[in-house]
Amino acid sequence: MTVVLRRIVAVVALPVALVLAWWFGSAGSTNFLLPPLKQIVEVFPATWLWERMGHDVVPSLVRLAEGYAVALLIGVTAGVAIGSSRGLRAMAEPVLEFLRAVPPPALIPILFLLAGIGDTTKILVIVSGCVWPILLNTVEGVRGVDPVLVDTCRSYRVGGLLRLRTFILRAASPQIVTGARQALSIAIILMVISELKASSEGLGYTIEQFQTGFQYPQMWSAVILLGLIGVLLSLIFRFVETRVLRWYHGLRAAERASR
Repeated sequence: MTVVLRRIVAVVALPVALVLAWWFGSAGSTNFLLPPLKQIVEVFPATWLWERMGHDVVPSLVRLAEGYAVALLIGVTAGVAIGSSRGLRAMAEPVLEFLRAVPPPALIPILFLLAGIGDTTKILVIVSGCVWPILLNTVEGVRGVDPVLVDTCRSYRVGGLLRLRTFILRAASPQIVTGARQALSIAIILMVISELKASSEGLGYTIEQFQTGFQYPQMWSAVILLGLIGVLLSLIFRFVETRVLRWYHGLRAAERASR
């Protein structure tokens, strides 16, 4: 068995085993709340591949992308500023610890009052949860840059945007990517939570409608769809990560080979 084939088997073995266990384990289910997987799969295409794809799935993904992008912008920008200044870090740390301790779902009523009922509030809910892992990992990444390289940049008078782009962001990029990966899973969760109340479309809204309408096969199909979306976004993120951190993975591979 080749290395590639072994790797593929290792990746798909557990998911296939779990699906088979669910399929055969639920085959004889008479529980109205836990329908057989076969029934869930049968209703999946009619539920999601037509009208609801454009009415519910796409708007949710657009809000997720917008909220995630705003969180990235705020988290990296503020993280670089705070991580680069000891005084600013000391002044901001108590405020950051207070704000990060507030659960984003608790902010939803306040955001509804301030921003109204609409897409803006849903995007702000996503931002309020996603920004923290990005910001905090960026701060730690900037703080952890090699002081020798900092002195080298200063000696060669490398400053401003050139120093930020070629040194600080590059050196902190592994931890920034780690925070961005953590924020992605949080974004999916908050996307659903933000749509549970005061909404007329979206995945969260649709799941609640299925639940209150006792359409449990359709509700479970929505849960499966969210899992598939999470897997797809994870694969896209990994694809981007391998290209952004190609230099870092190459350096780690070289270090391992030299031992």
